Amino acid sequence: MAEVDDEDVVYDLGSGDGRIVIEATQQYHAWGVGVEADPLRVFWSRLKIRNLGLQDQVKIIWGNLFHQNISHATVVILFLWGRTNENLKEKLQKELEPGTRIVSYVWKFKGWKPIKIDRKERIYLYIIGESDVPEDDFNHITHLL
Repeated sequence: MAEVDDEDVVYDLGSGDGRIVIEATQQYHAWGVGVEADPLRVFWSRLKIRNLGLQDQVKIIWGNLFHQNISHATVVILFLWGRTNENLKEKLQKELEPGTRIVSYVWKFKGWKPIKIDRKERIYLYIIGESDVPEDDFNHITHLL
């Protein structure tokens, strides 16, 4: 859905066992960065990455996702609680460049307009600079065009 390619840096916030950043690297040749708070999951995902020989392309950070610099991301993946997504909105807008794609599984961002929706799988694609523009501002901008 995010059209990931070899020029992307995919961040998975709450990366669990690392499967998403591993997939981004193996299938799309992107760089992958996972952020995970659970030390056991960090250990397990780092072990998987080493066994697959991907340690030069995938990095797992142990820590709180709110305290990590995510400004290098071109794609951000989220499977977090709705409240966590809402708490992340300001960080995403502050640190991410316009055009950065955000894929959220299950939970929508209130007040943001998804660019693509997979209703069956409940996956939402947002783009910084497009999805996060308040609707009144968006209507004003399109009226000027």
